[in-house]
Amino acid sequence: MKFPNKDTPKTGKAIEVANDILWMRLPLPMALDHVNVYAIREKTEECDGWTLIDTGFDTKKSRSIWEELLKGPLLDLPIKRVIVTHHHPDHVGLAGWFQSKYASEIWASRTTWLFARMMTLDRNEKPSKETLNFYKSAGMDKEILEQRSKSAPFNFSDVVAPIALGFRRLQQDETIRIGKRSWKIHMGNGHSPEHSTLWSIDDDIVIAGDQILPSISPNLGVYATEPEADPVGEWLESCERLLLEANNDQLVLPGHKLPFYGLPNRLTQLIENHHEALERLSNFLITPKTAAQCFEPLYRRKINSSEYGLALVESIGHLNHLLKEKKVIREKTIEGIWLWKKI
Repeated sequence: MKFPNKDTPKTGKAIEVANDILWMRLPLPMALDHVNVYAIREKTEECDGWTLIDTGFDTKKSRSIWEELLKGPLLDLPIKRVIVTHHHPDHVGLAGWFQSKYASEIWASRTTWLFARMMTLDRNEKPSKETLNFYKSAGMDKEILEQRSKSAPFNFSDVVAPIALGFRRLQQDETIRIGKRSWKIHMGNGHSPEHSTLWSIDDDIVIAGDQILPSISPNLGVYATEPEADPVGEWLESCERLLLEANNDQLVLPGHKLPFYGLPNRLTQLIENHHEALERLSNFLITPKTAAQCFEPLYRRKINSSEYGLALVESIGHLNHLLKEKKVIREKTIEGIWLWKKI
């Protein structure tokens, strides 16, 4: 891979990564401490403004940064629409704010919009019984499970602004116009269902969201909402399909880390890395293990407490894929914990 930009955008500033395309960053309060957002100039006889790609969390700090961006590099021009690549909070967080305050349209896949709006309306004061049982069945560390059972859960609406009715649906193989370019929509899956990626027809630019990332792999987790899901299989299928569209001249604008060239090699690397991880995991299960005991073959490093939750749900994701491929079996103990074993 090649990285054309060694520097990253400073807070409230933007870097022009292609003609009429600005790259900006919003902070995140976690180990992955930023999300990339993009603005594409929409200059026509009827209107001069911007289309935004993703938004960051809904926090006072993020709103303040956006107001600085709007008055600065975005030239105080109107935000015509916000395209949301997928429903995760760091990408959809302020879409509803732009919708209500700036009359911006929301464009997203149907699944992205439905998930985002549903989850903003679902608020819990304590973890659900289903969630705690799900973590227990995965073999979650007893101290961590006890702590989570007594703590207020993360609520989507904590960092996602209310989303009003009304959106414009994005669909696979659709072509849309943004500024001077036409873009083909290709849907990914696995990291998030019906994840929109945008491929410029007029030049070699790909807006990839979290579907394709440099240097890190998107999280492929399973949750209590769909405990039998196979995000690993869905993501691998997406990578193999998108590889057919890839070439080395494409500038990839990802949701995190740096813009890069070398998309075919990166997709191939991601696919091979996950197949290798699945093989290591399968061999590790010669003796029965819980999902929480499978970090070693998957990550090959120590998982700290801040990473534990994401590591656990991704471990389940890989185990579910092996189960679907009929490479492992599982049995539930009297205590309600799944044990996984290689066939």
